[in-house]
Amino acid sequence: MATVVRENIGLLNDKLVIKLGKEDYLPSFEKSVKEYSKKANVPGFRKGMVPAGMIRKMYGPSLFTDEILRSVEKELFVYLDKERPDIFARPLPLTESMPGFDMNNPADYEFGFEIGLKPEFSLPDLAKGKFTLNDVEITDAMLEDEINRLRIKGGKMVDKELVDHEENVLNILLTEVAKDGQAVNDGISKENSVLVKYLSAPIQKEVMGKKAGDKINFQLKKAFEGDKLEMMLQDLGFEKHDKEAAEKYFNLEMVKIGNVEKREMDETFFNELFPGRELKTEADFKEALRSEISKYWEGQSKNQLHDQIYHFLLDETKMNFPETFLKRWLQEGTEQQKTPQQAEEEFPTFSNQLKWTLISDKLMKDNNIEVQEPELRAHMKNEVMGYFGQLSENGAMEWLDSYVERMMKDEKQVDSTYRRLITEKMFKWAEDQVKPKQKKVTPDELNAMQHHHH
Repeated sequence: MATVVRENIGLLNDKLVIKLGKEDYLPSFEKSVKEYSKKANVPGFRKGMVPAGMIRKMYGPSLFTDEILRSVEKELFVYLDKERPDIFARPLPLTESMPGFDMNNPADYEFGFEIGLKPEFSLPDLAKGKFTLNDVEITDAMLEDEINRLRIKGGKMVDKELVDHEENVLNILLTEVAKDGQAVNDGISKENSVLVKYLSAPIQKEVMGKKAGDKINFQLKKAFEGDKLEMMLQDLGFEKHDKEAAEKYFNLEMVKIGNVEKREMDETFFNELFPGRELKTEADFKEALRSEISKYWEGQSKNQLHDQIYHFLLDETKMNFPETFLKRWLQEGTEQQKTPQQAEEEFPTFSNQLKWTLISDKLMKDNNIEVQEPELRAHMKNEVMGYFGQLSENGAMEWLDSYVERMMKDEKQVDSTYRRLITEKMFKWAEDQVKPKQKKVTPDELNAMQHHHH
């Protein structure tokens, strides 16, 4: 009669020893030899008429091994199902305990497996954490900048004779030259477009009044500054911090001069941006746009609060791991085998992810946070409608239901939607537990804080 003995071998690390007696595997081995003789194709014998002795000689050793291993696996899973230890991943076989099998001398065998146990832990009290809700105030200047951006984006390009304004768009041909203006053999030659205001002040002065076909020479670092220089270096195929490349000289030829005529602030423009709202006046438009900008920054502010909650839970939850087992599992238990060094390097990131999974699972379980099938369907339906544009109420909607039905049969789609919704619900729950202090910040300050770990 097979037995399973469990013993502790380290922190959250146990060993299972499965002992098999001959009676646990021999009857099923004999049965599999008989079954095999009925279906084996051996030249010189009719199917099903191969003598058992010959089958035993030809296939016995592999059938014998298979039957023992099958019996071990069965005992292992019966034990895990009955005892239900809270383990990570699958048990790993202890290879040194793999015996040699001899069909002609059936014996009792022992097999060892290693299991890693999940830790017991308690979660910190979110209400006691210190959190800040970083609030972006929507200023008139921000609103005007956005209106200006939208009017330029929706505007149309018109050709101009001369450069006469910092908002002019220049289509230029840049050719690498030496300091004296002579062309460089195999030098860089590239067309580009640039706003006059992106050039440095001295070069802006120099291009004013120029027309298509006119040329000027300059050193890159003197024509562009700061992030504009970085962008131009990358456009020319260099690293953005390449100091040597910034020293290079170029000839700039005006290919074409243009200007963007901004969109008129009229009803057509307002309702293109906000369809179905029937905005009439500039004041209505500004109010709608302010509300959109506000919504965007509220979302960013919530994301940043979620990030603080994530770090608080991760930092304040004390948790042990069966490190030896998990590092071994990283090496042997995943699809791509890893070296001990790779497992060692990946372990800190891996254990952090594992810790977060255990924390979020406990949060959901303790607070009954779950996503039901109707919520999944409703979310998918909204996504599809958002993708195809809002359909009129009297439009045929049957296709939508069958489309969602197909999505519900796609395991990957269902899984990713479920994860997204359950994570949103969990952070919404956590948000209600915290008492953040409010703080006014600028958009740049908030952007600098964003981590997006979860």
